[in-house]
Amino acid sequence: MKRHTGLVAIIWGIIISSCEKTINFKPNDTEPELVVEASIENDQPPVVILSQSLNYFNQISTELLASSFVHNAEITISNGTKTHRLKELQVPVAGGYTLYYYTTDSSSLNTAITGEMGKEYSLSVKTDDREYTATTTIPFLKKKIDSLWWTDAPNNPNPERVIVMGRFIDPPGLGNYTRYYTSVDGWPFMPGLNSVYDDQLTDGTTYNMQVEQGVDRNKQYNLENYAFFEHGDSVVVKYCNIDKATFDFWRTMEYSYTNIGNPFASPSKVISNIHGGGLGYFGGYAVQYKTIEIP
Repeated sequence: MKRHTGLVAIIWGIIISSCEKTINFKPNDTEPELVVEASIENDQPPVVILSQSLNYFNQISTELLASSFVHNAEITISNGTKTHRLKELQVPVAGGYTLYYYTTDSSSLNTAITGEMGKEYSLSVKTDDREYTATTTIPFLKKKIDSLWWTDAPNNPNPERVIVMGRFIDPPGLGNYTRYYTSVDGWPFMPGLNSVYDDQLTDGTTYNMQVEQGVDRNKQYNLENYAFFEHGDSVVVKYCNIDKATFDFWRTMEYSYTNIGNPFASPSKVISNIHGGGLGYFGGYAVQYKTIEIP
C-alpha cells in the first residue's frame, strides 16, 4: 500500500509540473475616481475632503497626495429644512504643502448647518459634470463611557507603560454602533487600530474593555507596543455613536487595511455609501469626550 501511495504521489508530481506555465501580465491603469471623505458631528459644521483615487502601483509621495485634491466642486448639504453650499478652504501644513477642504461658507450663515443628534443629512457633490450623493444620520448618544482608569501594562517589562480601561454602558436594543479615537497630550485624535464596534455581544450590558491608543496609519508603528500609554500622559477619548452605514464603511476599511499584504486573507470590498460612482463615505457622529490624567 505504501508503494502505491508513493507511486501516486510521483505521478501527480509529474502531471502538476507538466501543467506549470509562466504567466506574465501587466495590470492596466484605471481612470481615477472621486474619493469623498465627509463627516458631520453634533454641534459642529460639516467637513468634506475631495481627492482623486491613485493607481495601486503609484509611487506614493507627498507631492502626489497634494496634487490629488479636487478643487472647485459644488457641494451642498441639507438637513431637510435648509440647504447650504459649502466653501473650499485651505490650511498650510508642514513641508510647505496645503490641505484643502470644504466647510461652512461664512458669507451665507443664514443657511449654515450645524450637526444635531437625531437628524438626517443629505450631501450632493457636483464635479466634472457628474453628481455624487449620500445620506447619513447623527444618532442619539445612547452608548456611553461611564468612566476611565489606568493600570500597569500586563506582561510588559517597561514600567512606564500602562493600559487604559473603560466602563461602557450599552442600553437594551440592538443597533448601537460606535467608533472611538484617542488624543495624547493635545495631539490630534487618532482612531484605534480596530476603532468600530457593534453591540451584538454587549446589548443591554455594562462592561469593561481596554481602550487602545489610536494609530496614525500614515506612519509605522510597533504592533507589540502601539496600544499602550505612558505615565505622564493626558489622554482624551473621543467616543462616537454612528449609524450602520458609517460602521460598515469603517469596518470593511479597517479589515482591508489590516490584511494588506496577507496572501491568505479573503478578498474584501470596502462598503461605501456614496452614490454615483464615487468612493469614500459620508458619516454622522454623536460625540462624547472623557479625559484621564495618568500620573
